[in-house]
Amino acid sequence: MKFTPESFRAWERKKITLLGMSGVGKTYISGLLRRHDWFHFSGDYRIGTRYLDEPILDLIKQQAMRVPFLKELLRNDWIDVRNNIKIEDLGPVLSFVGKLGNPDFDGLSLPEFSRRQALYREAEIAAMRDVPEFIRKAQEIYGYDHFVNDVGGSLCELEDDSVIELLAEHTLILYIQVTTRDEEDTLIRRAQSDPKPLYYRPAFLAEHLPVYMADRGLEFVAQVEPNDFTRWVFPRLFHSRVPRYEAIAGPHGYTVTSREVAQVKNQADFLALVEAAIARKS
Repeated sequence: MKFTPESFRAWERKKITLLGMSGVGKTYISGLLRRHDWFHFSGDYRIGTRYLDEPILDLIKQQAMRVPFLKELLRNDWIDVRNNIKIEDLGPVLSFVGKLGNPDFDGLSLPEFSRRQALYREAEIAAMRDVPEFIRKAQEIYGYDHFVNDVGGSLCELEDDSVIELLAEHTLILYIQVTTRDEEDTLIRRAQSDPKPLYYRPAFLAEHLPVYMADRGLEFVAQVEPNDFTRWVFPRLFHSRVPRYEAIAGPHGYTVTSREVAQVKNQADFLALVEAAIARKS
């Protein structure tokens, strides 16, 4: 969607997609807007509760079946297993995606890791295609006038132009950009100090995994220490995503900085920031 500052201000039912790396402030802004009566659509929450719910539960049951006591309970349908994901805690999704490497450190083999990565990609695409219907539901069922789409950091990796075109048709895309080296370093240090599962484009993984293994003198993926690989690869992933975000925001959206987002304290601040971004592009 394209706007002038005036047309955005007059837009009665605002619908915004927040785009950017994990940690730049998307969920902070979404939570703030939720307190101002916006409908908060979390892509990862939708993935976990709808599109990966069954695979997550299958994984849990597979592990539980290794315990004789739980095996008997499950096989006799005496217990139920439930995915208790929350918008503020996406642990089940992260646990399903997993990390590549040595099984002694909870790593996954390359075939299994690639299988889960493919399932996650399909789930993220499906969740984003749900956005127009959830805009309708938010308004017609729940009575929300405004809608914020809090997407995962890997949206730029999906390589499906139809998803971006759909979001641009139904929402204003706002890219939260990291503009200083200090901010980049902070995000990278944060990700490296607490490595979390990540989605990688197949081509990105195929390019960087051999480099890592050569750097560490490893012959087999099963020798990879999962957290070490995640720490090593994150800065490379970060810098590979920046031009991909910019390629979306350039033709389809507007750009603000993470530093500007950090100054937002309420809905009025946020709306003023969006207007400023529109004016800059105009």
